[in-house]
This record gives sequence, C-alpha cells and structure tokens, in this order.
Amino acid sequence: MNNMPFENLPGSTSPESGAVLSPSTESASVHAIPFLHIFQSQSGSSLLLSPQFVVEAATDALLKEIFMSREDIVGKYLFDAFPDNPGSPHAFASINLRASLEQVLATGKPHRMDLQQYDISDPQQPGQFLERYWSVINIPIFDELGKVAYILHETTNVSDHIVTERKLAESLVREERATALGDQQRFRLERLFEQAPAALAILEGPDFVYKEINDSYQKLFPGRKLVGLPLFEALPELDGQPIAEIIRNVYQTGVTFEGKEVLVPVARYEDQPIENIYWNFIYQAIYNTKGEVDGILIFALDVTEFIQTKQELEHKSESLLELNRELEGRVKTRTRELQRAEAEAERQRKRLGNLFMQAPAAICIVEGPELVYTLVNPVYEGLFPERKLLGKPILEALPEIEHNLVYKSFREVYEQGITHEESELLIPFVRPADGVIEDRYFRFILQAKINDQKQVDGVVVFALEVTEQVKSRIAVEASEQQLKLITDSLPVLIGYLDREERYRFTNKAYEKWFPVVSQELLGKTVREVIGEPSYHNVKANIQRALAGEVLDFEATMPYREDFVKHIQVSYIPDRRGGVVHGFYTLVTDVTEQVNARKALEESEQKAKTMAEKLAVTNHELNLANSELEDNNRDLEDRVMSRTAALQKTNELLKEHIKERKKTSESLSKSHEQLQALTRHLQVMREEERKYISRELHDELGQAFTALKIDVTLLLKTLAKGQVEHELLQEELQSMMKTINSSIASVRKIVATLRPAVLDNFGLVSELESQAQDFQKRSAIQMDVLSYVDYVELENEKSIEVFRIMQESMTNIVRHSGASKASIQISKTDSHFCFTIEDNGKGLQDDKLSGTRTFGLLGMQERAERIGASLSIESKHNKGTRLILEVPFN
Repeated sequence: MNNMPFENLPGSTSPESGAVLSPSTESASVHAIPFLHIFQSQSGSSLLLSPQFVVEAATDALLKEIFMSREDIVGKYLFDAFPDNPGSPHAFASINLRASLEQVLATGKPHRMDLQQYDISDPQQPGQFLERYWSVINIPIFDELGKVAYILHETTNVSDHIVTERKLAESLVREERATALGDQQRFRLERLFEQAPAALAILEGPDFVYKEINDSYQKLFPGRKLVGLPLFEALPELDGQPIAEIIRNVYQTGVTFEGKEVLVPVARYEDQPIENIYWNFIYQAIYNTKGEVDGILIFALDVTEFIQTKQELEHKSESLLELNRELEGRVKTRTRELQRAEAEAERQRKRLGNLFMQAPAAICIVEGPELVYTLVNPVYEGLFPERKLLGKPILEALPEIEHNLVYKSFREVYEQGITHEESELLIPFVRPADGVIEDRYFRFILQAKINDQKQVDGVVVFALEVTEQVKSRIAVEASEQQLKLITDSLPVLIGYLDREERYRFTNKAYEKWFPVVSQELLGKTVREVIGEPSYHNVKANIQRALAGEVLDFEATMPYREDFVKHIQVSYIPDRRGGVVHGFYTLVTDVTEQVNARKALEESEQKAKTMAEKLAVTNHELNLANSELEDNNRDLEDRVMSRTAALQKTNELLKEHIKERKKTSESLSKSHEQLQALTRHLQVMREEERKYISRELHDELGQAFTALKIDVTLLLKTLAKGQVEHELLQEELQSMMKTINSSIASVRKIVATLRPAVLDNFGLVSELESQAQDFQKRSAIQMDVLSYVDYVELENEKSIEVFRIMQESMTNIVRHSGASKASIQISKTDSHFCFTIEDNGKGLQDDKLSGTRTFGLLGMQERAERIGASLSIESKHNKGTRLILEVPFN
C-alpha cells in the first residue's frame, strides 16, 4: 500500500459528505499524478484506514506529531500501532475510537468524536507515554458500488489548548485565594485600627475632613462631633496655632512629623474652656494610587498627666538638693575608703571591658531572670541604633523578639546553662526611623555566664548580622532558578564542563538526546555521557576551550548506533581572575541542514557527470548541424513570416494563462481559508454545547436534585401532620435559596450566550462591562475611551461588532503578552470607528496572512457580513492595533 498511487483507490470523497467522486470523471492527465504522495504531504494530520482498521497511509504532519516513521505504522492494525497508556486513568480512548469507526462503517456517515485524551509513546523513554489531546473526525470513502472502501481519520493535536485551559483554571483558583487572603488582611487591619490603644484618625483631602477615628481618639474629645467635619471646623481653636502649620506642611511635602510632649491648648467638650493638653503624636501622609498625598494618618497619645507629674517631681527635687549636699560629705569619706578597695577590681574589670568593647564582633551581657543588659559593646549598639539598651530588660529594649526563637534560646541558656548557636536566624525588627518592620538575619552564640557560686546569673552574647549575605544568597538562588527555567525552555543543548571535563550544568534539552533526567548527568564526564566515538570527534576542541580559546565548529556525533547527529557547537571559556575554570557549551542540531547539503552536493555531482556526457553528444550534434545549416537558411525566410504571427498569438495565450493561474490560486486560497474556518467554527460550536451541557448538569442538575429531596422530605413530614411552623419556614427558606441560586446560574448561562447589557444599555455599556471583566480576569489594564454617548446600529450589526471586539480581547490575553490595552469609539459622517490596541509583542506577518489564524478569519467574516471594513496594524514588540469601521444609514 505504501507504494500504491492514490488514483488506484476505488474512489475518493468529499470530507464532509462522504459522497463518491468517481475516477471516471477525472481527465487522463490528472490520473497520472501520484495522489498518495499528495495525501502524505498535506498539512493536516490524517490516517487512511481499511474497513478492518489497518493503517494504509499516513500524512507527514501526523508522523511529526506522534514522533514515528511511516514504517512504524503502515500495514499494522490501528490499535496495535497506537496502544492505550496503561498508566493513565483515562486509558479507554481506543474503545471510543473503535466505536466511532464502527459507527462510520455501519451508517456510512462521517462521525466527529468528542475531545479525546489519547497518549502517544515517548520516543526518548521506551515504555513511557506523552500526554496528548485530539480533535477527531472519521470520514467514509466509498467505492463505485457505494460500499465503504476506506475510512479517512482526520485529527488535530489540541494538547496546548487543553494545558492552557488547565493552567488558566489553576490561575483563577489562586486568584480567588489571594482575594480571600486580601479580605482577611483588610479585616485584621480594621480590627487593629479600632482596638489600638493609641488614638488613631484619618483626615482626607486638603480640608482635612475626619474620615475615620477609633474609640481611643473619640474619648479624647467625648463631647464633640468629629467624623465628616473638617479638622478646623470640628476643633476651631487649633487654627492659628503652630500645630495647624505643621499638619499643612505634612500634607504639602509628604514628610512625616513626630511631636513629643507638645503643648496644644484645646477644649475636650464643645463650648467648654480650653485646656492645656500635652501630646505625643505622629502625622504621616497617606498616598493615593497615583502617588499623590490625599490625606493624613494621626497617631496621638495624651501625656498631660505624665507631664504634670514630671513637673511636680522637678519641684520636689529642688528641696532634696539641700539634703543631698549634707550627705555628700559623708559619702565622700566612705567613697575614699571604698575607692582604694575597688581600684584593683576596677582595673581588672576595665581590662576585660576593653577587650569586650574593642572586639570587632557584637558582644553583650544580660543578667538576672529578666535578662537585663549590663554590658553592650559599640558593635552591638550599632546593630540597634536609636535604641537604649543598657539597664533595660531585653524584652523592653527589643520587644519584637518575644515570640521569636531567639528569646526562647535566651531562656533555655539562662535556665539550663547549655550553649546555643545559630548560623542564620531570621528576626524581624521595627525600623525606628519610619516604624517599618524589616527582616534581619543574625549569626550568634549564646553562652551561660557563671557567678562565683557556680550558678548561671546571665548570658553572654556573641552576634554578627548576616542580612546582606542572606539576601544576596536568596537573590542568587532566585536568579539561578530563573536562568534554569529559561535554559530549559530552549531547544539548544546548554551545558557547563569543569576542568575535569565533568558536567556541572545541563538544561532540559539533554533529556531528548540522552535517556536520562538532566540532573543525573551532573558529575559525569563528557566521555561517559556521549560515548567514546563521539568524544574522539571533539576531544581536541575541548582541550583548546580549556586552554582559553573561544570555538565555533561543526561535528558528526555517533552517540548511539541508531542515533547519529550533525551538530553545530560553540565553546565559551569561563575565565575568572585570569584562570579558566571550565567552559560553556551550546550544541545545536543541524542534522537536517547537513543532510540537505549532502543531497545537494550529490545532485550537483550527478549534474556535472551528465553535463560531460552532453558535451560529447553536443560535439556530434554540431557536426550534423553544420550540414543542416544550409537547409535551414532556405527555411528561415518561410519560418520568419510564420514566427511573427505565432509570437503574437503566443503572447496573447501567455497573458490568458497568467490570468487563469492567478484566478485559480486566489480561488484555491479562498477555498482553503473557508474550509479551515468552517472546521474551526464547528469545533467552537461543539465547545459551546459542551459548556452549556456541563453548566446545566453541574449547576441546575444538582440544584433541582436538592430541591426534589427537600420537597420529598417536606411532603413526608406534612403527611405525618407534625410540622412546626418554624421548621416549615426554615425548610422553605432553604428551598428559596436553592431556587435563587438556580436562577443566578440560568442568568449566567444566558449572559454567556448573549450579553444582557448589550440589549438593555447598548454597545458602549457592554464594551465597558467587558473591559472591566477583562481587566479582572487577565490583570491587563484595559481603558475604554468613547467619544459618543450611544452607538445607533441595528441589532445584527451591534452583535457582530461586540463579537469582533470580544475575540480581539481574547487574542490579547492569549498571544500579546501586553500589560496595557485600550478601546476607542468614535463617529464620522458615514460610519462608527472601533479601535482596540495593545502594547504587546505584535503579530508576525505569517499570522496576518495564514489560513490557520481562525480568530482573524472569523473576525473578517463577521465584518464583511455587516458591510464593515476591518484592518490590522502590528509592529514587532510595539503592539497590535485593530480598526473596525461600521457604516450606518
């Protein structure tokens, strides 16, 4: 069968109807064409099957999709050539396919199958399968007697589309989780705002209108109305005070202001005397989404009682000064006696203290059950600038560590006396300058401090901050991971060899050439991986690369007996500090190019040999020609007159043939586009039907089942005559919720089939609604700019315009890689103009003209149907613009 010309088949069919096209209607010249070769080279993926399901022929496109040769499948039973994947939970695709083929044989009609998962054997890993999804139609081919002689099995690989839909669904789940988490965080912030012990208020706009205040802030002014009023209207006594200039300056500059123990005269109750109140406060600017200041956040504490108490203490301290002077004389006498005794101890203590204070590492000592700081060297103080440490318990000085592992370690060292060490511990600290919590990493040793009674009375700390090193390492690891993802996506073999010729890096492409996971190659020598014959071909170049030379060369590599590759290689030395530590290797498969070049050289050699033979023949013909020249001269006069007339006729004939050829090519191209678009539309209709069926089954089917159960239970309860009014009401409310949910599902399905906004509010409103959904769904910013309030078009035109713009939005999400897009609507004297554009990567020229761009073909068909013009402009990496001009009466 593999060598049988296609014209020997009993008949061929129209792909959709299966009607017989008898060979007798063809001309003799057409029958001379080897139609099997035409079938094999067509762009579609197809098989020709006998009624016994034996593979008779296969297209090149299908062989490329399944990674098999024609010899692997032609002449074999279909289900032996394509077995089910035993490891797949859906391993019954062959049963579905057999049922479809038997239906075609029984009915004599084409049969389109539902989308099928039919995995194919992995050529790189025998016994393993690659996941694949197919769109399939089986078409009968009849002989002259009307019997099914063959079955044409047409299939399309839609795996990428299925994987994309799966990833989109996963993305939607992650988006829902992120939204829920955001709502939870917002709720927590609102609770924190309300329950904070400090007074908090939010002022909005240049008039400083109270937008939000918490209970603590309202308690500062219990008799005054604040929310909804401007600051200087709610508290007019503040206007004209220095505090008014401060808050205006924060709003204008955005610079945070912190005030401590500031006197601000203000009345707590309206129409009451003004009191002298001292405040600790922070004014902090609030920014909008454009980065502009549009409000102020106030943190305030009333410290009046504290200031008054401090003033009283200062007054009392003056009375105590005189008593202190009398005691000083006595103290001086006792001090001299103690000084001599303490001098030696002080000298030893200073010596030890100097060692601690001059040490390059951060050192401190905490003592007692509360772990009070008794010694802190400058390096340790530098870790926590603007914080007072000496004399304070560690939790008072560093309250952030209370729930961190470091504080638990302090307690264990103090209570158990066991030294504790950490190499890289994360401890979040509040930055004093702006109150922002920042992650910091520390390496430290905690060692018990032993007193004279051999008891633990404190902890000695040796610490070093390693935040920058950890962040750098994390950044490097992230960069390496990103590089790994990029290199794994490239078809080129990318690797790195050290000076011992061992692989230290390989990308995913190696797995297609060598039957191992790429990670298993790491540590192996290049000789072990590629084999001795192949290593011999590149050994000299490897030595040159390790000597520091950049190389580009081609080589033939017999990796295995049945796996020989012609490769193009680049070796790039890794030179650091003047020393070559290894080299990078980039390997590109040029087997097809080399084979093509060899075939061309053989063809040229054959042509050269034939030319030599022709030269000998030509010499002999020249001798004969000389004898004929005399005769030709006599004929030339006669021929010249005839030639002139024939040339004129020939020119006219050439022009006619040229026009016929041009017309035929245009008709063929249009027919091809129409066939492709028809198949695409059929697939889209099937997908839409499946969507409606799934929604009806999953949503309405479950809802009606639940209603049926509820009604059945309620009827049984009513039959018993023991129904309580409250129980009946609860059951009916539950059923009403189910009914409302079902109605919402129906509306959702109806809105998918035909948008309600379009019918009720017009085309502009529907496009704005679609743009909002598009922006939420894709995270691509979509703006709608309309220069008209309402688009006055017939219903049919409005629907077609909407579908064209909807398809354009879908193409932007799937193909553009854009971050922004926009829709513009304008009007001239004769037509409405709809423009949609993005800032993505643009369309390639073949995408604009190819017959397989179903979306563009569909939009063009819709535009022509309503008499509109559709044009597309695209530039590489500068985006795409689609312009639709719709005439109106």
